[in-house]
Amino acid sequence: MLELKAIDLAADPLAARYVKNEIVAVEFARQAGELISLEGPNRYQVGDAVITGSTGTRWSVSRDRFVAKYQAVAPTMMGEDGSYAARPVPVLARQIAEPFSAERSAGGDCLHGTAGDWLLQYAPGDFGVAGQERFAQVYHKLP
Repeated sequence: MLELKAIDLAADPLAARYVKNEIVAVEFARQAGELISLEGPNRYQVGDAVITGSTGTRWSVSRDRFVAKYQAVAPTMMGEDGSYAARPVPVLARQIAEPFSAERSAGGDCLHGTAGDWLLQYAPGDFGVAGQERFAQVYHKLP
Protein backbone atom coordinates (compact mmCIF):
# COMPACT_ATOMS: atom_id res chain seq x y z
CA MET A 1 0.00 0.00 0.00
CA LEU A 2 1.24 3.47 -0.91
CA GLU A 3 1.68 5.60 2.25
CA LEU A 4 1.34 9.31 1.52
CA LYS A 5 2.94 11.72 3.99
CA ALA A 6 3.96 15.40 3.76
CA ILE A 7 1.73 15.70 0.68
CA ASP A 8 1.46 18.88 -1.37
CA LEU A 9 -0.74 18.48 -4.44
CA ALA A 10 0.10 22.06 -5.48
CA ALA A 11 3.49 20.72 -6.59
CA ASP A 12 2.04 17.62 -8.30
CA PRO A 13 1.72 17.91 -12.11
CA LEU A 14 -0.98 15.19 -12.09
CA ALA A 15 -3.26 17.17 -9.74
CA ALA A 16 -5.93 19.57 -10.99
CA ARG A 17 -8.43 22.01 -9.50
CA TYR A 18 -12.00 20.83 -8.95
CA VAL A 19 -15.09 22.24 -7.29
CA LYS A 20 -17.81 20.34 -5.41
CA ASN A 21 -21.46 20.75 -6.44
CA GLU A 22 -23.55 19.06 -3.73
CA ILE A 23 -26.31 19.62 -1.20
CA VAL A 24 -25.74 17.72 2.04
CA ALA A 25 -27.66 16.96 5.25
CA VAL A 26 -25.97 18.29 8.41
CA GLU A 27 -26.33 17.60 12.11
CA PHE A 28 -24.16 19.55 14.53
CA ALA A 29 -22.56 17.27 17.13
CA ARG A 30 -23.97 17.61 20.62
CA GLN A 31 -21.12 15.53 22.03
CA ALA A 32 -17.67 14.46 20.87
CA GLY A 33 -17.49 11.23 18.90
CA GLU A 34 -16.16 9.33 15.95
CA LEU A 35 -17.71 7.97 12.81
CA ILE A 36 -16.11 5.46 10.50
CA SER A 37 -16.34 6.53 6.88
CA LEU A 38 -15.35 4.36 3.93
CA GLU A 39 -11.96 6.06 4.06
CA GLY A 40 -11.33 5.68 7.79
CA PRO A 41 -12.10 7.26 11.16
CA ASN A 42 -13.42 10.81 11.45
CA ARG A 43 -13.25 12.26 14.96
CA TYR A 44 -15.40 15.26 15.84
CA GLN A 45 -15.98 17.62 18.75
CA VAL A 46 -19.09 19.31 20.14
CA GLY A 47 -20.38 21.77 17.53
CA ASP A 48 -18.65 20.13 14.55
CA ALA A 49 -20.72 19.21 11.52
CA VAL A 50 -21.57 15.57 10.92
CA ILE A 51 -22.45 15.43 7.24
CA THR A 52 -24.35 12.95 5.08
CA GLY A 53 -23.60 13.54 1.41
CA SER A 54 -25.95 13.16 -1.52
CA THR A 55 -24.46 9.73 -2.21
CA GLY A 56 -25.04 8.54 1.39
CA THR A 57 -21.43 8.86 2.51
CA ARG A 58 -20.77 10.38 5.95
CA TRP A 59 -17.93 12.47 7.31
CA SER A 60 -17.25 15.21 9.83
CA VAL A 61 -15.98 18.77 9.41
CA SER A 62 -14.77 21.06 12.19
CA ARG A 63 -17.10 23.99 12.85
CA ASP A 64 -14.65 26.66 11.65
CA ARG A 65 -13.93 24.80 8.38
CA PHE A 66 -17.64 24.08 7.88
CA VAL A 67 -18.59 27.78 7.88
CA ALA A 68 -16.02 28.45 5.14
CA LYS A 69 -17.08 25.46 3.01
CA TYR A 70 -20.91 25.31 3.23
CA GLN A 71 -23.90 27.66 3.12
CA ALA A 72 -27.39 27.02 4.49
CA VAL A 73 -30.19 26.13 2.06
CA ALA A 74 -33.55 27.76 2.95
CA PRO A 75 -35.42 27.22 5.18
CA THR A 76 -32.34 26.09 7.16
CA MET A 77 -30.55 28.92 8.99
CA MET A 78 -26.76 28.84 9.34
CA GLY A 79 -25.84 26.87 12.44
CA GLU A 80 -29.05 24.79 12.49
CA ASP A 81 -29.30 21.12 11.56
CA GLY A 82 -30.60 20.84 8.00
CA SER A 83 -29.60 21.19 4.34
CA TYR A 84 -26.43 22.94 3.21
CA ALA A 85 -24.83 23.52 -0.18
CA ALA A 86 -21.11 23.24 -0.77
CA ARG A 87 -19.59 26.65 -1.49
CA PRO A 88 -17.77 26.67 -4.84
CA VAL A 89 -14.34 26.51 -3.20
CA PRO A 90 -11.69 24.96 -5.46
CA VAL A 91 -9.77 21.94 -4.17
CA LEU A 92 -6.79 20.15 -5.62
CA ALA A 93 -7.42 16.53 -6.54
CA ARG A 94 -5.47 13.65 -7.96
CA GLN A 95 -6.58 10.14 -8.80
CA ILE A 96 -4.31 7.51 -7.23
CA ALA A 97 -3.77 4.30 -9.23
CA GLU A 98 -3.10 1.95 -6.28
CA PRO A 99 -4.41 1.42 -2.73
CA PHE A 100 -3.12 4.21 -0.46
CA SER A 101 -3.23 5.84 2.94
CA ALA A 102 -2.97 9.56 3.67
CA GLU A 103 -2.55 11.37 6.96
CA ARG A 104 -5.41 13.80 7.49
CA SER A 105 -4.19 16.67 9.63
CA ALA A 106 -7.64 17.56 10.99
CA GLY A 107 -8.02 15.23 13.96
CA GLY A 108 -4.87 13.29 13.11
CA ASP A 109 -6.86 10.58 11.33
CA CYS A 110 -5.36 8.34 8.66
CA LEU A 111 -7.57 7.96 5.60
CA HIS A 112 -7.45 5.07 3.15
CA GLY A 113 -8.26 4.82 -0.53
CA THR A 114 -8.53 1.97 -2.99
CA ALA A 115 -7.02 1.91 -6.46
CA GLY A 116 -8.67 4.64 -8.55
CA ASP A 117 -9.89 6.76 -5.60
CA TRP A 118 -9.15 10.49 -5.46
CA LEU A 119 -6.95 12.30 -2.95
CA LEU A 120 -8.32 15.79 -2.20
CA GLN A 121 -6.32 18.68 -0.74
CA TYR A 122 -8.53 21.36 0.81
CA ALA A 123 -5.65 23.44 2.18
CA PRO A 124 -1.98 22.80 2.98
CA GLY A 125 -1.87 19.75 5.23
CA ASP A 126 -5.65 19.13 5.06
CA PHE A 127 -6.84 16.15 3.02
CA GLY A 128 -9.76 13.92 2.16
CA VAL A 129 -10.43 10.89 -0.01
CA ALA A 130 -13.31 10.36 -2.42
CA GLY A 131 -14.20 7.11 -4.14
CA GLN A 132 -14.28 7.11 -7.95
CA GLU A 133 -18.07 6.99 -8.21
CA ARG A 134 -18.70 9.74 -5.65
CA PHE A 135 -15.99 11.95 -7.14
CA ALA A 136 -17.55 11.64 -10.61
CA GLN A 137 -20.99 12.58 -9.23
CA VAL A 138 -20.12 15.65 -7.14
CA TYR A 139 -16.83 17.16 -8.38
CA HIS A 140 -16.32 19.15 -11.59
CA LYS A 141 -12.98 20.11 -13.09
CA LEU A 142 -12.26 23.81 -13.34
CA PRO A 143 -11.00 25.14 -16.69
